[in-house]
Amino acid sequence: MENLDKYHQAVADSKVTGDDAAVKAAIDKILAEHLQENMNKEVFKTVLNSIDLTTLTSTDSPQSVARFTERVNAFDNDYPQLPNVAAICVYPNFVPVVRTVLDVADVEIAAVSGAFPSSQSFPEVKVAETALAIEAGADEIDIVFNLGNYLDGDFEEVCDEITELKHACRGGKLKVIIESGALKTAEHIKAASVLSLYAGADFLKTSTGKEYPGASLEAAYVMALCIKEYYEKTGNRVGFKAAGGVRTTEDAVKYYTIIKEVLGEEWLSNEYFRIGASSLANAVLGDILDQPGIKFF
Repeated sequence: MENLDKYHQAVADSKVTGDDAAVKAAIDKILAEHLQENMNKEVFKTVLNSIDLTTLTSTDSPQSVARFTERVNAFDNDYPQLPNVAAICVYPNFVPVVRTVLDVADVEIAAVSGAFPSSQSFPEVKVAETALAIEAGADEIDIVFNLGNYLDGDFEEVCDEITELKHACRGGKLKVIIESGALKTAEHIKAASVLSLYAGADFLKTSTGKEYPGASLEAAYVMALCIKEYYEKTGNRVGFKAAGGVRTTEDAVKYYTIIKEVLGEEWLSNEYFRIGASSLANAVLGDILDQPGIKFF
């Protein structure tokens, strides 16, 4: 048998299933048994408090991002009885705007970085962009797993890049987006998750929500199993973030249910559970207040 390098060996050593049919069956069972018990307002509040409220469009501007941030400030004043969102997520050049406007102490500032959403640029540019975002006031950085190097089998380069970007975060949280919609199969999603964990990710995130299909329950289940296995091996607790296409409260609660059943209650705070979304916050708020269609954020 050929000798594997330590990166390929780490993937080979994982006992997480790569069987797509088994993954689907497990999800169907979890949701059939547990979804309805989580469809309640206390869970909805947890979901609201786990949202990375996101604006990532070509038309973003200093004024539009400032207005976006002001809505989060206003929420704290208008609904003091409810938890606010977990973070505001923007392009790195808008971090100074959010840092200036944001008045809410417990809402973090997240920035996409590393040539988001393609991850196609010089490594030095990715590192510089990340360092600049942190210097500007970002608490968290969302980068994209290097799919090209992964598909070429260059796992060492994939891991080295993640590790270098983690170093550039200087203590900030690093979320690694594996772009599960491009990887497609449970086997590839498992491998990308293992490599990201191996390289020092603080969160595994499903998708950019841009070029490829967004979050899927199948990806979430496999990623959660990888996080569980990694925790059992190392004692390091890593978070999970679903992003891309999570628009309804029920969609969000399905992810909550999977994380609860695979990883347990310890993962159900926004320290370890996030959902990246733009429209979801209004949907969840409407279901908490019994005001469907509310447009607050």
